[in-house]
Parts: sequence; C-alpha cells; structure tokens
Amino acid sequence: MRAYETMYILQPDLEEEARKALVEKFNNIITDNGGQLEKVTELGQRRLAYEIEGFKQGYYVQLNYNAEPTVPQELERVLRISDEVIRILTTVANA
Repeated sequence: MRAYETMYILQPDLEEEARKALVEKFNNIITDNGGQLEKVTELGQRRLAYEIEGFKQGYYVQLNYNAEPTVPQELERVLRISDEVIRILTTVANA
C-alpha cells in the first residue's frame, strides 16, 4: 500500500446535497476497493487561477488515503467521466 493525495475541483454551482453525495461517492470508491481513507478536506469554494470550462470559481476537495496502485487509477477514471468535476490531480505522497 502507498500513500496518495488526490485533489479535485467540482463545479461551484452545485447544490450542497448534490456536492455531499458526490464527495461521498468518490470516498466510497477508495474504501470499496480496499483503500484506507486517512483524511477528507473540503477546502470549499475558491477562485481559480484561470477560467476552466467557463468557471471562475470551483469547490476544492482533497483526499489523503493509502491504497494499492489500482485504486487511484479507478478513482481518476470515475472522476474524469463525472461532468461535475472540472479538474483532478493525484500525487504519491511521501511516506
């Protein structure tokens, strides 16, 4: 198992309930595939450095977790096909 950090940005105009459901869905992908979720940090709505898909703001979420290499691949696959996600970045954390 390795330590990973994934940060994704959601569209800023999502309803709070829809946003919570998405965060829960993405968290479950990690745990359902044998990963251990260490920390979920919802950084909230922030101004983007540059406009992405017509949005000037986005809702940032950071996930810290331990998992096998297949788990972040699956998480990124699902994040990429989700219309509500406008950016994704996964890094291997130094353990």
